[in-house]
Amino acid sequence: MHHPQNLFTRFTSDIDHYSLPEKFTFPFYYQPHPLCVLAAKQLQQHLTTQQEWQHDFGVDGNEAGTGKMFGVLLVKSPQGEIGFLSAFSGKIADKNLLPGFVPPVFDMLTEESFFRSDLACITEINSAVKEQQSNPRLAQLKQALNQLEQDYQDEEHTQRQAIIAGRAARKAQREHGEQTLDKTALDALLIDLSKQSVAEKNVLKYLKLEWEERIAAVKAELDVLLSSLNQLKQQRKQLSNALQNKLFAQYRFLNGRGEEQSLAAIFAPTTSPTPPAGAGECAAPKLLHYAFKHGFEPLALAEFWWGVSPKSEIRQHQQFYPSCNSKCQPILGHMLQGLKVDDNPLEENWAEDKELEILFEDDALVVVNKPSGLLSVPGKTITDSAYTRLQQRYPDVEGPFVIHRLDMATSGLLVFALTKRANKSLQKQFISRSVEKRYVALLEGEVEQQNGQIKLPMRGDPVDRPRQLVCFEHGKPAETYWEKISTINGRSKLYLYPKTGRTHQLRVHCAHHLGLDLPMVGDGLYGEKADRLHLHAERLEFEHPYSKERLTFSAEAEF
Repeated sequence: MHHPQNLFTRFTSDIDHYSLPEKFTFPFYYQPHPLCVLAAKQLQQHLTTQQEWQHDFGVDGNEAGTGKMFGVLLVKSPQGEIGFLSAFSGKIADKNLLPGFVPPVFDMLTEESFFRSDLACITEINSAVKEQQSNPRLAQLKQALNQLEQDYQDEEHTQRQAIIAGRAARKAQREHGEQTLDKTALDALLIDLSKQSVAEKNVLKYLKLEWEERIAAVKAELDVLLSSLNQLKQQRKQLSNALQNKLFAQYRFLNGRGEEQSLAAIFAPTTSPTPPAGAGECAAPKLLHYAFKHGFEPLALAEFWWGVSPKSEIRQHQQFYPSCNSKCQPILGHMLQGLKVDDNPLEENWAEDKELEILFEDDALVVVNKPSGLLSVPGKTITDSAYTRLQQRYPDVEGPFVIHRLDMATSGLLVFALTKRANKSLQKQFISRSVEKRYVALLEGEVEQQNGQIKLPMRGDPVDRPRQLVCFEHGKPAETYWEKISTINGRSKLYLYPKTGRTHQLRVHCAHHLGLDLPMVGDGLYGEKADRLHLHAERLEFEHPYSKERLTFSAEAEF
């Protein structure tokens, strides 16, 4: 058992001149509090120097390493002292417990835990399943069955061909007989031909019966083996589900009011009532639960990535990241009750007082310069958007019709159609990619080359929307061409030309380690939050839907 005071870490530097946060961090979109940054630096120093355990994070660039998410929780101890608690997500070096880090909410690896004994039963069934699957008799019977069915088809086909040939021959005999034979001889011939026809059909019937008997014998033996295998698999599934539900009940989380709720209860009212794998194992829930349990007052939270980036996600060494949505949102929603938490900035209308500049309008279309922070179309909680503002401006048109979108944080050029005819033409141009788009972006760091091409297929992250992943297996093709404009104070300004229009394409292509490996300035999802995202849709070129004249629009970036 950990003594709570042993896990409370004091700051090694003087913190008297720092002011404490007034409210707790909103964990899904934040800039880390200066004391959390200090705590993270101190923890990172410890990770670099400690000798108590071994794990290759790939800090030195070793691709075979495994990076990890860590968290620091700024707390006030029961004695009124300010310090912090540390945690990591999941396991490190196959361990749930490491010195100096808070324990998991429920430790399934402890010796006396039911998890081990239940898992042992499942493992035993697993071995039996593998043994039965590798039984050579199973493979022999499957092969024999395939062969028999093939042979039967071949023989039946041959017999059917014989029947067709026989039928044709009899028809010819009958026609010949009708012209050359008297009635008695013809009747005798017809009876004989009829007998031949019946005999041929009988051959087919007995052939079928004989083959079915042979196939049934093999099938029966195979069914016995498969039924036993399926029974084991069914048993394994039931035990796994039971164990999972037991675990869901054991993971119990405290909140700021001292109330406890199990994982099962937390996820029951959500759209996916079965908690996702690893729910409750992230750093944030571990830290908060430990603090509530031992009387520490949580003041602020920050989570950072340490080590080599995973293959698909964007995770940069030492970078701070928000908590994940699918696993942590329901859990933290419960745990933060009773704490004064910062407002969710994503539910505020950042562009309420910002003007939507109209650059061009005629009876077919309108081109606007969208400010950063304004949605292109209405969102879940915010209805104000470029689209709704245009609806008010043009109450009497068929449209406006949405042709393309920009992320809320991205500023720049958007075109809307005002008539159905214009909409059809513009949609066609966007789909066929004859529209030329140029963006300007500011990146956190220096880009070496002058230009290049990035081809990284993308898809949505199923467990952490709205984040996107690079995925070579299931992703859709995504292509970006870029040119360097300049370098200012160690930051690179680029032109970006997207060939495709995937969600967050430019942000991911810049930030991903297989892309430029540099997030955009102010990218709260793939980099670090700032006053705004430094990405602007600067130039747009397309054909006028009526006159077919080539139109070019441009708008200077404000950064």
